[in-house]
Amino acid sequence: MERALEGVKVLDLTQFEAGPSCTLMLAWMGADVIKVEEPTRGDQGRRLGADQATQDSWYFILLNANKRSITLNLKEPEGLDIFKRMLPHFDIMVENFGPGTIENLGLGYEAVKAINPSIIYASIKGFGSSGPYSEYKSFDMIAQAMAGAYSLTGMPDGPPLKPAPTVGDTGTGLHTAIGILSAYIQRLKTGKGQRVELSMQESVVNLLRPSFRGHYTENAPLPRIGFGGGYRDLTNLFPCQPGGPNDYVFVRGTGVSERVWNALLKIMNREDLIGDERYRTPQARGKRIEEVNEIFGAYCRTHTKQEILAAVGPLGIPTGAVQDTMEVMHDPHMRERGMMADVEHPEAGSFTMPGCPVRLEDSPVEVQAAPLLGEHNREVYQDMLGYGPDDLQRLKDGGLI
Repeated sequence: MERALEGVKVLDLTQFEAGPSCTLMLAWMGADVIKVEEPTRGDQGRRLGADQATQDSWYFILLNANKRSITLNLKEPEGLDIFKRMLPHFDIMVENFGPGTIENLGLGYEAVKAINPSIIYASIKGFGSSGPYSEYKSFDMIAQAMAGAYSLTGMPDGPPLKPAPTVGDTGTGLHTAIGILSAYIQRLKTGKGQRVELSMQESVVNLLRPSFRGHYTENAPLPRIGFGGGYRDLTNLFPCQPGGPNDYVFVRGTGVSERVWNALLKIMNREDLIGDERYRTPQARGKRIEEVNEIFGAYCRTHTKQEILAAVGPLGIPTGAVQDTMEVMHDPHMRERGMMADVEHPEAGSFTMPGCPVRLEDSPVEVQAAPLLGEHNREVYQDMLGYGPDDLQRLKDGGLI
């Protein structure tokens, strides 16, 4: 079955996470993503936390599935010339170098557009290409700090903390994919390419949109959210058996009906409270939050988080076990839905990794292992530029690939 972006070709000049997460999504949707890497070390993410100097890191492997890799030294005139000769073959180019780097290579938007006017040219920067911070470097932590995410994370009486999801990196990558696909659809109508620009700071701000409500209602910043969920009837993070660091369950039982409340009481073996006016309605429970949470908390302390999830979830009360990363990898629900994919990598061997969360009925995703450095040099250079074995050997001997 032909995939959604079948035939779309992407030049991937990205590194670390913000850019690779964007091109990963395009690759999963069927685009032919050609990752262009420096010949000696490749994407800097290949060595980020790698166990051995000769083995790609899991960080890289998880962010670069379904892509092809070629090497090319863009700092050499011939390498730059080869890249420019390849440009007409592509629909999309994506880069997330530091401020000024891509322009210094001679591959800024105007230069690329002059060669391929229909190309969609996507750039990811920490703070965009204009404004007082535009020359500042950024990583996920910086973007989250500058966008307000740190200020909202942690306990109300504690210091700001870094949110675990990399919304500054992968969040920006997903925003970029949306921008690229929008530009591509527009190009189908106009035939004209365009530049797509994403600021990491602005992407995180967009993800925090509801958190700015305090600006309008109280003219004050929103405080740190702690466990989340606010102070409502039966809403909290509850410790469970056997008492490990992640043996908790989060329940948001706000406003449940009397029927559901009675069913919950039966599960907790607290039928004695059925009809008790102190807890019968959401309004009554809201006035006795601490008592209600203690009733449910006593039940949680004698059961595991998975037992509570299985018992309370079917009642229609939003319930979530606090799963660690190992538990997520073995979650039977995720397994049954195919979110965890089994992959065979030439160096790492067989392993399981998270797959594509986007489900298109007519474009199923088969997760393929991330490429080795320069793994596809021969086929890409031969198909696009007609290079034979002697040409490739000359380029290799000259340090160009």
